[in-house]
Amino acid sequence: MTDETHLHRHADAPQPRWCSCAVPDDVEQERRSGLSRRGFLTGVSAASALAAAGWVATSSEPASAAAGGVGKSVTITIMGSSDIHSHAVNWDYYKDAAYSDKAGNVVGLSRVSSVVNQIRADRGQDRTLLFDAGDTIQGTPLGFYYATVDPITKSGAIHPMAAQMNAIGYDAVALGNHEFNYGLDFLDTWISQMKAPVLGANAVRAGTTVPAYTPYTIKTLHPKGAKPIRVGVLGLTNPGIVIWDKANVSGKLEVLDIVETAKRWVPVIRAQGVDVLVVSVHSGDSGTSSYGDALPNENAAGLLAEQVPGIDAILFGHAHKDIPQRFVTNATTGQQVVLSEPMCWGQRLSVFDIELQQVKGQWTVVSKKSTNVNTNTVEDDPALVSLIQAQHDAVVAYVNKPVANSTEELSAAESCWKDTAILDYVNKVQVDTVSQAIAGTAEASLPIVSIAAPFNRQATFPAGEVTIRDVAGLYIYDNTLMASVLTGAQIKDYLEYSAKYFQQVAPGAPVDPASWTNALNTPDYNYDQFSGVTYDVDIAQPQGSRIQNLSWNGAPVDPAQKFVVAVNNYRQSGGGGFPHIATAPVVYNAQVAIREAIVAYASAAGTIDPADFHVVNWQLTRAGTPVF
Repeated sequence: MTDETHLHRHADAPQPRWCSCAVPDDVEQERRSGLSRRGFLTGVSAASALAAAGWVATSSEPASAAAGGVGKSVTITIMGSSDIHSHAVNWDYYKDAAYSDKAGNVVGLSRVSSVVNQIRADRGQDRTLLFDAGDTIQGTPLGFYYATVDPITKSGAIHPMAAQMNAIGYDAVALGNHEFNYGLDFLDTWISQMKAPVLGANAVRAGTTVPAYTPYTIKTLHPKGAKPIRVGVLGLTNPGIVIWDKANVSGKLEVLDIVETAKRWVPVIRAQGVDVLVVSVHSGDSGTSSYGDALPNENAAGLLAEQVPGIDAILFGHAHKDIPQRFVTNATTGQQVVLSEPMCWGQRLSVFDIELQQVKGQWTVVSKKSTNVNTNTVEDDPALVSLIQAQHDAVVAYVNKPVANSTEELSAAESCWKDTAILDYVNKVQVDTVSQAIAGTAEASLPIVSIAAPFNRQATFPAGEVTIRDVAGLYIYDNTLMASVLTGAQIKDYLEYSAKYFQQVAPGAPVDPASWTNALNTPDYNYDQFSGVTYDVDIAQPQGSRIQNLSWNGAPVDPAQKFVVAVNNYRQSGGGGFPHIATAPVVYNAQVAIREAIVAYASAAGTIDPADFHVVNWQLTRAGTPVF
């Protein structure tokens, strides 16, 4: 196989951020001190799983009837992963055990590798390609560790995800939005370590339409006994980057519309005589955006298929869904485009079959299909495990370091509907950190309040020894701490927006709080809770009219009163679409990682005692009556 890579590289850069990903499942597991090394393929492997899904391995096929029986027919297989999120092996760093969930899923590139190995053996190296649709280097303590604790930019070590992807033999990788979380210098270092081209045609130098990264590459397959087949792959990333990682990209990069960028580049790739054109895009297919219409569409994979002629297949991601096959008809050509999303964390591998036939000496696509293979059908590839075992072990040792002792068990299980001590601890750390930082400034006289959200309902600080792993399980994202100034009226608006998280519930309905949450598909991490002010959330009222009795210091909040608000950088940059915060004056931004601030605070104190920080300052009510 040969390839032609069309390269534009980025210059300068800065630092870190977070992941709006799912959290580990709540299935209890036995603790294990190390990773299982039995990484060989089992008999029930990818071949069996593919056969069950209707996929048949063929080295060559008779001419398609639709093509009139003209010329030779060859089927190529394109495999695709997405949203790996630094899952290298089947391990849950928050539970210190092999990953497991209720559905029996497994995670990690080591599992993906075993499936890829089987498919290559069945189909032949000369007929297969492997792509990825982004969000590779952030998402677990492994990614955090090699970006901030022992950064590869200082140590010179190969990033574990680069090492594994190189060993597997990826042919192209698209940029996800989380690739930008640790700054552009870090991203450039990771890209320099990758053997596969890293693609992002719509990430351009600020103020231009010049791609800051490689826009596309062309791979040439040489199937035995047949004419070479040229496959072009265009890489596209997510426009939300300019909101979610504003601190890292502002003034340096812009991210253009996915569909409009593809309209520009697909004809360029087609003009180079490719036989098949694939798009690898870090974008879901809902056609909607979490940030409204402030930027080009966030989840544009389906629109891409419908509106851009010349695309055969789309590998997409970002939404963390398992979509084995979807067909969209292109509005211009009437041709069907096949799309697949392979679920996140290495739980699935998308497998596209594209049949080509020679017509007048040229390859023509005559059929296409896709399916997803569950990686729980194989074991970890032992070569991939051993490759990063030392790096994995370093992270396991790091997250199991004790930082403090808790006087009692603190749980986040009810944090989505009750004011809990464990979330108050996050707010306590944020308030104290900001208070010390703004001492002596003009804002020092203002009251300081704090925002936190329930990121992980399974988070617990056990009674006794609390480790970095426990803190990481509570604060699972790589946010940094900031502080802005909001008025009392703006805080009221903010809280009303946050309270849309709840269903409207009749005053006399049975108390079932778990069924009241996540209204409008609002994730837990977008239910922000304030400390420092007191208020009720009346869920018997319609959305927008729920915040009652908002007070500070025992008196109703003056709408004009100014407050310093401790907030994470994702929220301050506009993530989640909360009102006012993205345009509020910033008074603190020292790029302190909140997780690390919690660890440092706990270590300095030595003891975590809720009597020192837990104040029940908000409650759920129905028609003015407290729910609990």
